[in-house]
Amino acid sequence: MEKPLTEHIRKDGRPLTLKEYEAIGGYQALRKMLKMTPKEVQALVKDSNLRGRGGAGFSTGLKWSFVPQDDTKPKYLITNADEMEPGTFKDRILLECTPHQLIEGMICAAYAIQANISYVYLRWAYKTAAQAILNAIDEAENAGYLGKNILGSGYDLEMHLHTGVGRYMCGEETALLNSLEGKRANPRAKPPFPQVSGLFGRPTIVNNVETLCCLPHIINNGSEWFKKLSLTADAGTKLYGVSGKVKKPGAWELPMGVTLRELIEEHAGGMQDGLKFRGALPGGASTDFLVEQHLDVKMDYTSVAAAGSRLGTGTVVVLDDKTCPVGFVKNLEHFFAQESCGFCTPCREGLPWVEKILTAIDAGEGNSDDIKLLEHHTRYLGPGNTFCAFAPGAMEPLQSALKYFRDDFEKHIHDKKCSYKLIANALIHEAS
Repeated sequence: MEKPLTEHIRKDGRPLTLKEYEAIGGYQALRKMLKMTPKEVQALVKDSNLRGRGGAGFSTGLKWSFVPQDDTKPKYLITNADEMEPGTFKDRILLECTPHQLIEGMICAAYAIQANISYVYLRWAYKTAAQAILNAIDEAENAGYLGKNILGSGYDLEMHLHTGVGRYMCGEETALLNSLEGKRANPRAKPPFPQVSGLFGRPTIVNNVETLCCLPHIINNGSEWFKKLSLTADAGTKLYGVSGKVKKPGAWELPMGVTLRELIEEHAGGMQDGLKFRGALPGGASTDFLVEQHLDVKMDYTSVAAAGSRLGTGTVVVLDDKTCPVGFVKNLEHFFAQESCGFCTPCREGLPWVEKILTAIDAGEGNSDDIKLLEHHTRYLGPGNTFCAFAPGAMEPLQSALKYFRDDFEKHIHDKKCSYKLIANALIHEAS
């Protein structure tokens, strides 16, 4: 099984130095690419069927093609490394352990759109990653892979690290652009899209860390090789993660299209002793639950969507049968409520209201109208009713919890208590 993104990662997690990265073929894709035209690079990546690994799953090559193909300067290439989705931790591995892989991928993407300035927009808490990236940028500049006249090609690219201040909203690409410009991280109206009018009003591409790390391998090995790595039509490998009460939580690079069952039972070791699988968010906190009937769903963009959810970041958050789904969702909605940028009224007012209702139900203070109120919010905070996709994403775990775990919500309201907490308290008392 080929694992191009992670096969050379050290067991101790230390980042590969430039010499070590070159020894395993690093920057050979850059040399090969500089003999191609930007349009040829775009066509290669488009043919590879590389889809964005940040959550949306949009065709990377197609996204690049929307950038005006003229000599207008400047153009920008930005890495979205603001990994703040609860349950998502895949990009951190690549940032900390293989920073040169990301830098080479960024150079390839920048060349393809003829950008001369690039940024890594990094989550503030990723201190180890920040140092690894800064060191790698310095090494790449000293080796002639960045800066003026890269490897004598006539192509110039400068690269900068920008550390965010810890707002989940900055994961939305237009809010990220506002943040980079020193403004409040509110999303922008679209159109115009960033590919035409992005950072400082100039053509801009924003790509995810994992997406960019795929590029050197596609350029080195070709689009057909990349497509054959997958088990389905959604090409390549994927960094999948699993968290929750499983025996071996972690992240693994696997062929795109492995099943949810294989991820949980084989790679994550199955559920902890005494617990049963009840459901999972397949792609981070802002995706719909999948339940036992979905365990054999292939974890690719098309199949997960057909099952009623989204692959998102491919990082699975597992719900077990001893954890209260009401409390589980309440914690998520608390996060979303406090992270709203407050720009539009439905999101600013609706999410705290949802959290308040869930808190009351969880505390045994809910009433018979609360479920209808929650269902009302899932519709009116849904797609098309808010300025951006933040609130619709926040509603995905809630709307699916009401669908699959409705009995738990009704039992909380009827019994005026959480039976899961009573069981947990009894077990703690017994253990003591």
